[in-house]
Amino acid sequence: MPAKVVLDFEKPLFELEEKLAEMRVYLKSAPAESSNDGEAGLRREIEILESKVESLRKTIYKNLTRWQKVQLARHPERPYTLDYIYMMTKDFVELKGDRHFKDDKAIIGGFARIEDADTGYSQSVMVIGHQKGRDTKSNLFRNFGMAQPEGYRKALRLMKLAEKFRRPVITLIDTPGAFPGLEAEERGQAEAIARNLYEMASLKVPIICVIIGEGASGGAIGIGVGNRILMAENAWYSVISPESCSSILWRSWNYKEQAAEALRLTAEDLLEQKLIDRIVPEPLGGAHHDPETMAGTLKFFLIEELRELMKKEPSALVDERVEKFSAMGVFREGE
Repeated sequence: MPAKVVLDFEKPLFELEEKLAEMRVYLKSAPAESSNDGEAGLRREIEILESKVESLRKTIYKNLTRWQKVQLARHPERPYTLDYIYMMTKDFVELKGDRHFKDDKAIIGGFARIEDADTGYSQSVMVIGHQKGRDTKSNLFRNFGMAQPEGYRKALRLMKLAEKFRRPVITLIDTPGAFPGLEAEERGQAEAIARNLYEMASLKVPIICVIIGEGASGGAIGIGVGNRILMAENAWYSVISPESCSSILWRSWNYKEQAAEALRLTAEDLLEQKLIDRIVPEPLGGAHHDPETMAGTLKFFLIEELRELMKKEPSALVDERVEKFSAMGVFREGE
């Protein structure tokens, strides 16, 4: 079993949890002839420590800095696109290839069905998203979630297929950026992303985009033009990563925490700036602490949005999408 990944700011909590676990094991293995007073005292100590652990957990996760949220968004145990697909949908059929070059494993997509058993709601959707790996081998296979031009062209092919069959599109964004290699540039990385922006703006079906982890630069926006933009509570979304920003401004990665603060890249920041529409709350400690609950919450949000968007005419969907993105940012004309 792989070792648990503990972030720096989580270490005090992890140490308390380890101590608590040791005390519980000791209580279970205590000899039968041990005194009742000793056992009762140990139970009281465990209760006190449980209260301390819960209090510390709330203190840590309710007061995260922007850099700490970036770290949570990158947590290797965090649910990825395929995890969400299998937890939220049924009958997923993966579709591969861009019909020009090859299949990019960093972006996956296909038709699936999202259902609500309580209300009987059922909707066929096209789900597209970045996919990372869990270990070195799978990360190399998935190119660390960094798509090449054929990945964005595959995504566009699937969106056009969804439009043909009048199915809404859901995109799940989680990437450190589009792949910056020479071969990607040779095959038209910038053109592929720009083409997606252009085509997504006029797609005649509802598009819901969800930032589930990292949302970096053009790699994210390449599948990020939608009628509704949702964002997980501990995700980040920015034109540049804190490390790259620090490298440009200070010629060093040592100022990444200051860069994260200046970039204002958290869900709360972006909601305030009206760059996203809703924040999807995560379980205390992050989505990886309870993936099933996180998937259930996201599914609830998606069904809510789908119910509303599916009532609208195609022309209205396009107009709203164009107006939404046209209203972002500010500019000033000179004399």
